[in-house]
Amino acid sequence: MSAAEPLFRRLALVGIGLIGSSLARGVREQGLAGEIAISTRSADTLEKARNLDLGDSYSLDAAEAVRDADIVVIATPLGAYKAVAEAIAPALAEGAIVTDVGSVKSCFLTDVVPALPGHARPVAGHPVAGTEHSGPEAGFAELFHGRWAIVTPTPESDQDAVDQVTEMWRRLGSDVEFMEARHHDQVLAITSHLPHLISYTIVGTATDMEDDLKSEVIRFSASGFRDFTRIAASDPVMWRDIFVANREAILDILGRFDEDLTALKRAIRRGDGQLLEDHFTRARAIRRGVIDAKQDQPDLPPETE
Repeated sequence: MSAAEPLFRRLALVGIGLIGSSLARGVREQGLAGEIAISTRSADTLEKARNLDLGDSYSLDAAEAVRDADIVVIATPLGAYKAVAEAIAPALAEGAIVTDVGSVKSCFLTDVVPALPGHARPVAGHPVAGTEHSGPEAGFAELFHGRWAIVTPTPESDQDAVDQVTEMWRRLGSDVEFMEARHHDQVLAITSHLPHLISYTIVGTATDMEDDLKSEVIRFSASGFRDFTRIAASDPVMWRDIFVANREAILDILGRFDEDLTALKRAIRRGDGQLLEDHFTRARAIRRGVIDAKQDQPDLPPETE
């Protein structure tokens, strides 16, 4: 298949926030679909998408948007998955691929797949990319360049559908990895979900301080606290749903983190400098591994890099 040949005749996007709008821009830039249909629940958001010329058709009715589409991408918060799947199910074309961009893959299997008709072809996916910004105006086609896209097929997945979803992410500039859904959720619990929870906690602690101390914290924010505030600026609804949907894996990782934190608290209390240095040295090696894997670049639009 040539790089210039469209993968899909009609692609439908249900949800048009940061990821959805970036996907729309990338699909158009790469010529991956003959037509892009966009649906969202908010009339205001839909109008923004229209003004940005992100698609070819726009609808507040998800069923209308997915009609005749050969691929449907669910790009809503996880908490809306079940309702979206139930709404679009009667309108799905024969053999339509249904995929997603969510950060928790188990809920695709529990909330989306059971609601779909037997002629649909579900394939869960997750582009590991994003910024703290949200909304259709926040998207940019380069968001996926050089980032991982994780595809989580099941033994029942249609291989041709898996291949098409994989090719879509590759043409959008991503490196594709395949994982089982449960394993994906465990990996993301430590690499993404726990860091966000820690960031929300640290920034929340600052907001509960006395006004004069809080103003000093903000005024003299060093790179560490500043980076935490950037992460904590992410979409609250999206992250609320992630923590609820992936609670088992997150609670498991939190238990391990709590044990490590208790050990560090004990070392600080005892003045055990050697234990602290050993721990920091091991952590430093992880940072070097992130750099070697070329995963240290921020997901920013080209004009802000």
